Amino acid sequence: MSTQATVDDLNQFEDAAEPSNEAPLHGIEAVYDIPVTVSAVLGRSTMQVSQLLKLGRGAVVELDRKVGEPIDIYVNNRLIARGEVVMVDESRLGVTMTEIIKSEKAV
Repeated sequence: MSTQATVDDLNQFEDAAEPSNEAPLHGIEAVYDIPVTVSAVLGRSTMQVSQLLKLGRGAVVELDRKVGEPIDIYVNNRLIARGEVVMVDESRLGVTMTEIIKSEKAV
């Protein structure tokens, strides 16, 4: 029995490895309609419950961010990007993504 690959064997292998342009990726469309929660976090603060209970209308809660620092953008409680607050119209705010955070999952 020969262990050498023939040209026909290599061509069959290449044909199988190349994705077909005729059929779309099956399964990926299934995730398009899954709802996710997107949060834009301006900053955080830590306080005791007694301080929290003293807060009233007009109280100012100091955050851990400075003016002009990027805000964190989370999807389902996972940090995915940083961005800047922008005005969408006269009464609505939005976020412009300025940096995408790469996942640091262990392989």
